Amino acid sequence: MTKRILAIDGGGIKGAFPASFLATVEDSVRANVTDYFDLIVGTSTGGILALGLGLGLSAEEIVQFYEESGPKVFGRRNAIRNLRRLGVAKYDNIRLRDALQSTFGDRKLSESKTRLVIPSLNLETGQVYIYKTAHHPKFERDYKERMVEVALATASAPTFFPTHRSSAGTPLIDGGVWANNPVGLAVVEAVGVLGWPKDSLRVLSLGCTSELLDVGSGRSWSLGLGYWGTKIVDLFMTAQSSASLSTAQVLAGHENVVRICPYAPRGRFGLDTHKEIDSLRGLGDSEARYALPRIRPMFFGEPAEKFVPYKQVGD
Repeated sequence: MTKRILAIDGGGIKGAFPASFLATVEDSVRANVTDYFDLIVGTSTGGILALGLGLGLSAEEIVQFYEESGPKVFGRRNAIRNLRRLGVAKYDNIRLRDALQSTFGDRKLSESKTRLVIPSLNLETGQVYIYKTAHHPKFERDYKERMVEVALATASAPTFFPTHRSSAGTPLIDGGVWANNPVGLAVVEAVGVLGWPKDSLRVLSLGCTSELLDVGSGRSWSLGLGYWGTKIVDLFMTAQSSASLSTAQVLAGHENVVRICPYAPRGRFGLDTHKEIDSLRGLGDSEARYALPRIRPMFFGEPAEKFVPYKQVGD
């Protein structure tokens, strides 16, 4: 039996792109995309999107979340206040928490309608920290976590937001530092944990737009920190995404992995440039219109089997 996986990258406010893409798909198939996927994996803004889909929100409702909350979370006054203090994160997370609370309420990971995997990183140990629904007997704790706390953990991007402390006191930051493109993680979960046959997998990987890597003189000259310091993050993120996609393609087969992440001019969209949400929404719609003839037969035929978790709150 075919198993369908949705993986969504991190990218701050650029999450409006995959949300809009999925909203157009939902309008075409006349059903929530969640109904068609057996596993959804999302990092940072993609994690917020995955959590919303898991709760049964429509993609259009999540687009509205970006439109309404983006200017508040990444508001100018918020940024200026924090930048006045040297060495402090660009934004506090109060507005983000409030926006998430108004959307998710006190609902827990156990209430997801599908399997979820949401990555973060433990700053105490340096180990990966991955929130998961109870889709395997050994997952005994995460299903009790509030979705707001999971979202804050995966979205606490260094320099943008402060480190998030879990209910147990664990310092957690954005899963994007190691799995900004989580498609490789998604396929490893499917094959290595859930035991799904490799040839049964169909994987839809959504990015948040990307820019061509430009290291300039670094290709030819031996340059130091002053030069590479401004480019090293882009270099690491590009390499991670490439490795993750290659992992998924090797395990599931190149023909079974669809990657949608259009290139944009350098500087066109920023992680916190909320004024471009309308443009991101339009880009998501146009990319979905182009992709639908290919992805409809792969992902939106028969709905997925109903997800029955091994544990529920109260067990």
